[in-house]
Amino acid sequence: MKVLVPVKRVVDYNVKVRVKSDGSGMDLAGLKMSMNPFDEIAVEEAVRLKEKGAATEVVAVSCGASACQETLRTALAIGADRAILVETDAELQPLAVAKILKALVDKEQPGLVLLGKQAIDGDNNQTGQMLAAIADLPQATFASKVEVLEGKAQVKREVDGGLETVEVALPAVVTTDLRLNEPRYVTLPNIMKAKKKPMETVKPADLGVDVAPRIRTVKVGEPPKRGAGVKVPDVATLVDKLKSEAKVI
Repeated sequence: MKVLVPVKRVVDYNVKVRVKSDGSGMDLAGLKMSMNPFDEIAVEEAVRLKEKGAATEVVAVSCGASACQETLRTALAIGADRAILVETDAELQPLAVAKILKALVDKEQPGLVLLGKQAIDGDNNQTGQMLAAIADLPQATFASKVEVLEGKAQVKREVDGGLETVEVALPAVVTTDLRLNEPRYVTLPNIMKAKKKPMETVKPADLGVDVAPRIRTVKVGEPPKRGAGVKVPDVATLVDKLKSEAKVI
């Protein structure tokens, strides 16, 4: 079984981002970039499936600028067998990414598409679900455990009330949650080996996909600064302030 793992290049989760002075977006100049943490978990799970014998090949794919090659090399160092870069400088929104992945699913015919539930930059939580819809594939989201057995995937997923176990026929789309696994440390020998693994570069036009944005960002702003706390003399005053000032009750 082939496993396709989409990975996204995002600002490192330890970095504090700043809004541009004109409010047009985030200022990413000079910031450290890394693989989206949820996608790193997906790569780790795909490699573990291969190590168990449930998968035969792990293919990492990324969509974006040429700098995404670095993210793909990280995936290869974790244990992916080969990589595909869909290179474009256009702004990629979830629907465009889902269409690109649909074209790659048609081309590669994977038994499983394993991707992070969301990216920590946009926090959209849409790509996996959109891909499943347009590719007409069963889906299991927010996976905290994945088992592949005889043409089916059994997925334990996190829901508001606790845990839910679902079973989907393969091929399928599965999105990963934080508690699925802990990605391995990438060693220097594996980083060196990753440089020799194959990486294919294609354009969205080669896949017949239109990536034109459908949504326009009007303005990006900083969240309001938190005001200082105040002390109240008694419960009655507290309730009055919650009603009249905070308006939460």
